[in-house]
Amino acid sequence: MAGLRVDFGLFLEPLGFIKVLEWIFSIFAFATCGGFQGETTLLVSCKGVVNKTVTAAFAYPFRLNTVVFSAPDPKRCGGTWTDVYLVGNFSSSVQFFVTLAVLVFLYCIAALVVYIGYKHVYQQNSKFPLTDLAITVVIAFLWLVSTFAWAKALADIKMSTGASIIPGIESCKAPGTTCRFASVTSMGTLNVSVVFGLLNMVLWGGNVWFVYKDTNLHNQSNRISQSPGIYPTQRGI
Repeated sequence: MAGLRVDFGLFLEPLGFIKVLEWIFSIFAFATCGGFQGETTLLVSCKGVVNKTVTAAFAYPFRLNTVVFSAPDPKRCGGTWTDVYLVGNFSSSVQFFVTLAVLVFLYCIAALVVYIGYKHVYQQNSKFPLTDLAITVVIAFLWLVSTFAWAKALADIKMSTGASIIPGIESCKAPGTTCRFASVTSMGTLNVSVVFGLLNMVLWGGNVWFVYKDTNLHNQSNRISQSPGIYPTQRGI
């Protein structure tokens, strides 16, 4: 292929090594929350039913307001049990986070191809480093926004699937009906996704400097700082 000069030595340089880390961390970011599945379990006692397990299964992208608990029995507690839904729709925050991670994953692959095979073209054309710098700054900012949005949504998901949902269930207030919270699926992997979001934010923010050093903006500032001072010639009076 014309212009292709493969150089794997770039992996030993900060620019290439950090790009590999960004690629790996983006995989962990979307993998740890994109396939999550869980359920909330209650124990219901009502007419003809004692400690019956009812569950509400939820998953990515966490449209909880479409998730309904199973009925305690076919007779629905003598007709007193109505459909009980979880509360909240957190799809926008988590899909923003996952979509960004997937796009970053693809961008890192493209960038690594350029770094490894076309580094000479990248260095000779000043537009490539400037474009890379602009994209790096934007992605660092998007990691900041998406991670904090997802962290807030995750906290709300835990509230909407935890023990605090019991007081809001009208069917549990019917005479002769009692509801107890039993369990909810551990969300440890979702916590890990937030951690990787923060790591990606730090990684991309720090990489701004290394990408900036490859641009002509950095080279110009170096030339200006290293050029000798020019003083006007003093003339005698």
